[in-house]
This record gives sequence, structure tokens and C-alpha cells, in this order.
Amino acid sequence: MVQENEKKLTKKDLWKVFWNQMTIRATNNYERQQNAGFTQAMMPVIEKVYDDPEDKKEAYERHMEYFLTQDMVSAIPVGISAAMEERYANERDFDPSTIGSVKTALMGPLAGLGDSLLNGTARPILAGLAISLVSAGTGWVGPIMFVICMAILSLGVRYLGVFQGYKQGISLVGKFQSSGLISRISELAGIAAYIIVGGFIPLLVVVNVPIKYTSGETTISIQETLDNLMPGVLGLLYTGLMYYLITKKKVSPIKLIFLTMIFGIVGVYAGLLG
Repeated sequence: MVQENEKKLTKKDLWKVFWNQMTIRATNNYERQQNAGFTQAMMPVIEKVYDDPEDKKEAYERHMEYFLTQDMVSAIPVGISAAMEERYANERDFDPSTIGSVKTALMGPLAGLGDSLLNGTARPILAGLAISLVSAGTGWVGPIMFVICMAILSLGVRYLGVFQGYKQGISLVGKFQSSGLISRISELAGIAAYIIVGGFIPLLVVVNVPIKYTSGETTISIQETLDNLMPGVLGLLYTGLMYYLITKKKVSPIKLIFLTMIFGIVGVYAGLLG
């Protein structure tokens, strides 16, 4: 039963979300990645379902948290988040932090799905067909075919993500709420986020110490010694230091990025880093 003051999203609202979602990578940044683009996509929803300025402010802050996934399939969490914001604005029957938890739980699996199926499979196949057509002497047919097919693929995935994500999101939220699954997802999402981010540390945070100690005919490499103890241990320690400074000392990530750059440059010139 629809309540008198209930705010429901219309197809027109969802079309605005669809077009806004196209800009999700426009303001990609190294601190929170696609958060600004996600918030831009959610603007029509927030402005529609909330009247209280404080509610709008809290909703905007929710979606300015870290978010990163494959850009086409990001429409799916956008659609689901739209359904959840609408539900929360009208019913207030769950903790709004679960909206962010659901986004976090989805972005990892969707990134793998989008990268493998769309970027790693569909795009190379279409590019191969286009190159074959060019090699066969068909002129611009191949490139035009590639652009049209990729546009259909991209727009189709985004359309289904926003509209079906919203449609299914409403029923999903209801099922999750009745089964208590949201609280479990919140807990598992936190664990999954730490595991995913932690798995990237050896690849993305590399600290090499070229210092060697020689005594007689024996040369000891500090880096080799540390790697024998635990490969990537310096990167892990540096990541732990950054985590401590951000969470306990409230140091801005932007400041830490610049300090890391300066530390790296000075360390290399001083011979402490390699």
C-alpha cells in the first residue's frame, strides 16, 4: 500500500540516473576512485526521495565513500542503491550504512565479471572482427562496426544495470531485511574488503632496499634477507603505517600521497631505496 507522502522513483528519474551514471569515471581519483561519479549518478534519487537537508547531506556522504568497479557494470550497484535509498527514505526499517555495505560487497565480484567478460572477452573479439574487416579491404566498415557494437554493449549493460538493478533491488532489500541477510552481508563485506585490499599490497606497495653489507668474502643483502623472512614485508609494514596514520592520527590521505612521493625520491637519491 502506497502511503500518502511516500516518494517513489519514476522511469523519468531512472533515466536521469542512467545518464548520470555514464560519468562514473569522469572524476576518478586516487583517494576514493569512482566515488564522485557514483554520487553524481545518485543525485536524482537523493533529491527526489529526501526533503530534509540533513537527510540529503547524509545520503551524499554515504555515496562519497570509496567505490571502484568496472565502469559498465557499476550501473548494477547504482540501481540497487537507488532502490535502497528509496526504501530507506520511505520506511526507515534498516540501518542506512547497509547501503554502503551492499555496494562494497558487489564491487569486487562485479569488477572481476566486467573485466573478464566485457574488457577481456567481448572487446578483443569485436576488435579482432574489426581488424579482419579492415584487412579484407572494407575500409571504415570495421572501425564503425566496432564503435557501434561497443556502444550497444556498453549502453545495454548500463540500462539493464540501472533499471533491473532498481527493480530487483527492491525485492532483494525486502528479502534481505526479512531474513536478516543484510547484517551478515555487512559483516562479510567488511572482511572481503580487507582481504581484497590486502591481496593487492605485494603488487602495488613495493619497497626495495639496495643496501648490502660486506665482510670479507661474505655479502649480505638486506632486501634478500627480508624477502626470505617474508616476501613484501616492507610494503606490508609501510601499508600498516599508512593505515595507522589515517585511522588513528586522522592524517589526510592526500598529504600521505605527497609524503610518500617525497620519501621515495629522497630515498632513491640517498641510496636507501632502489
